[in-house]
Amino acid sequence: MTTTRTAKRPKSWHQRAGKPVRVWLVLLILAGLTHPFLPESRWLLVHLFTLGAVTNSIVVWSQTLAERFLGYQLPETERGAQLVKIYLLNAGIVVTVVGVVGGFFPVTVVGAVLVGTMVAWHAISLLLLIRRAQKWRAGDGQGAAEHVQSVWFLVASSAMLPVGAGFGATLAYGLTDRTQAGFLLAHQAMNLLGFLGLAAAGVLTVLYPRLIGMENPGGGRRPAALALMLAGIAILTFGALSGHPLVAAIGCGLYLIGWLVVAVPMLRGAVTHPPNGYAPASITAAMLWLVGSLATLAVILATGPMDPERATLMTVPFLAGFAAQLLFGVMSHLLPTMMGGGPAVVGAGVDKMNRWWVWRIVVINVGLVLWLLPLSSWMRVGISALVMAAFVLFLPVMVTSAKASVAGRRAVMSGQSAPDHTPTMHHRAMQATAALACLALVAAVMSGLGGGSAGQQDASAGVAPTGDTTEVQVEAVGMRFTPETVTVAAGDRLVITVTNSDDQVHDLVLATGHSSGRLAPGESATVDAGIVGSDIEGWCSIVGHRQQGMVFHIVAEGGAGATNAHDHESGGAGAPDAQAVDLAREPDDDFAARDAVLAPAPGGTVHRHTFEITEVRGEYGAGTSQTMWTYDGQPMGPTLRGKLGDIFEITMVNNGTMGHSIDFHAGMVGPDEPMRTINPGEELVYRFRAEHTGVWMYHCATAPMAVHIAAGMFGAVVIDPPSLAPVDAEYVIVQSEAYLGDGETDADKVAAGTPDLVMFNGFANQYLHRPLRAQVGDRIRVWVLAAGPHEGVSFHVVGSQFDTVYKEGAYLLRPDNPDRGGAQALDLGVAQGGFVEMEFLEPGTYTFLNHRMFDADRGATGRIVVE
Repeated sequence: MTTTRTAKRPKSWHQRAGKPVRVWLVLLILAGLTHPFLPESRWLLVHLFTLGAVTNSIVVWSQTLAERFLGYQLPETERGAQLVKIYLLNAGIVVTVVGVVGGFFPVTVVGAVLVGTMVAWHAISLLLLIRRAQKWRAGDGQGAAEHVQSVWFLVASSAMLPVGAGFGATLAYGLTDRTQAGFLLAHQAMNLLGFLGLAAAGVLTVLYPRLIGMENPGGGRRPAALALMLAGIAILTFGALSGHPLVAAIGCGLYLIGWLVVAVPMLRGAVTHPPNGYAPASITAAMLWLVGSLATLAVILATGPMDPERATLMTVPFLAGFAAQLLFGVMSHLLPTMMGGGPAVVGAGVDKMNRWWVWRIVVINVGLVLWLLPLSSWMRVGISALVMAAFVLFLPVMVTSAKASVAGRRAVMSGQSAPDHTPTMHHRAMQATAALACLALVAAVMSGLGGGSAGQQDASAGVAPTGDTTEVQVEAVGMRFTPETVTVAAGDRLVITVTNSDDQVHDLVLATGHSSGRLAPGESATVDAGIVGSDIEGWCSIVGHRQQGMVFHIVAEGGAGATNAHDHESGGAGAPDAQAVDLAREPDDDFAARDAVLAPAPGGTVHRHTFEITEVRGEYGAGTSQTMWTYDGQPMGPTLRGKLGDIFEITMVNNGTMGHSIDFHAGMVGPDEPMRTINPGEELVYRFRAEHTGVWMYHCATAPMAVHIAAGMFGAVVIDPPSLAPVDAEYVIVQSEAYLGDGETDADKVAAGTPDLVMFNGFANQYLHRPLRAQVGDRIRVWVLAAGPHEGVSFHVVGSQFDTVYKEGAYLLRPDNPDRGGAQALDLGVAQGGFVEMEFLEPGTYTFLNHRMFDADRGATGRIVVE
């Protein structure tokens, strides 16, 4: 018997391109469930939705709909490039999220640039599509496409996001309150009103009338509406960035007028053709929320100062009321429609999309209205959870709809008739009543649980007020708060005066929600923490500052324990333990930095050394006690030096507790014998001849090799080139990484390549605390080696230039070059080495660092004081 199987229909390009939307929605749900434990949780929740789900949806569906509006479909041979664009866009989104959550500003910038570039590419693609479609239609004897004006909305939409991404990256750097508010507002104007709003306006002018069964109203209004919206965005952005809220309010009002030009005829039609189904109802609600939010924002801007709280008052209505309802409404219509299969199949898919649609619409919209009221915090938490559940129901509903569509389409493709389908009866009154009952029940239960009003967390812990007030002065300087711990009697009111004595913006945020606001250098602010009955944690909320040690502790003497960080914009619970990696912490007074001076090569041609392998406690940075695996008692073994043809004889003695080995890159030997692992108590003699010049790495070669290197088992061998010119001083800088664990190197972090510290000569920032010294006119040579195990180096000296560069055995630059060329950095991959030479023309403090800035911020920085 022969079994015939129906060939599986290949996925269309938009199904493949749309997959990231589903992934980002799932990640959003997971983040929502675990947000108390996530760093930067508020930012993460917002951007998993907007940057992840919304951006992908617009890019994918705007391409599909533009082709339909123009009556011209691209050939399948060009879909591959579009998929590459989608994948690169999502790579940029991932990089941006990693940069913000990890506090790595340069990474954030790279991600924002990649996202902006891909969406700019999309805008150009749409422009070219219009041109191709017009040329094809003219050649085919057809007139202009009926809805070409709507495609211009999509082009303008895609042109907004690259600018908005730039504003977003700027926000990650840290700004004063006023500047922060301006960039927040400009960021929202470009991304929400521009990228999302313009795309929505262009699509809905075509889609919405069809959804509710009416003639296309006001199609001729689209050019005027687009002009008004673009002018409104431009004026709103200018007012925001220039600090003129009234100008921004005018821009917001003009943008609202532009939206009303296209929305009023559609909303008027909704009165005569009431929405029947989740898609038209959700889209109608989204338009109403947008109009109401814009009007409210215009009033807010026109009636008060511009600060971050006022600038973001309408963020939730914009995101949940407008953006989320618009996205899910449009997807509810497009997904079954694009699946195809004929009217019966599409109808079955749409019917599945409408399951419990009235309940979902009522819960979402009434819940959002209640959330905006001044309810208790517990009631708001409960209502938020119910609204989120109504949104999340879209995913299982979408799955059942897709299954129904696939089953019907397969039947049609196999020559059968589509499965019979009886439309579901939607008991609207019953669903609406059930929705209101659910909201009332949640509000009543959560209200009974108690809790203060929405806003700040109560840290009094129920203690009786003493009537006394404790006032403290706190300084922010050098990535630290001074003092970093204050003690207050339980029951006292605490008032903190915060002064920013640093040269960059800082703030102080308490886990209770109290904040000083962003403070420019020299500014002060007073934080009234209220009655203190439990310990309170604080930090600087500028991205990356908390991770670098800007933490603050309030100890309630006789209180009820700790008040920990919750879901605050600064990062919430789950942010890294700043005490474990405090790069601003001064070492002890008796701390001696590793001598970076490279001594001349010793006389003779045979150099004998004994390396004792030990496992000792030590620090990679102040306060980071770890067990290290070492050659001669410290991370990074001795630096060896010789000349071409010299013989090195190394006796390795293993006095540790595990097997170790050594691999000298400076030697050319058969590895089996000299590089073998020796057990505790054993010795090994490693003999090699220096066959080539340069700076060479040596390291433990015992598996897992990366862990042994990360634990401290590496060093450098310098073999002088014969042409080496004399200099006034020579230094050796070896970069490595530390992966901090519970008292020992964390092998999981090593495997993941996520170091806590990046160091020069085995100790983070040691040459910031104990700078190197030189004189004006000195000629300096710095030998550099990237020991890894994972990070390369771009060695740079701020304020100086290199006239000599030697890398991996060859000169790249010499001081007598005819063009007087100079170099600014020596780039080395892992296990590569070289040297640079320079002269100091003026006195000053010259910073040397890894110009991969996130590595410099993790400890790969030092100073040379020139006198």
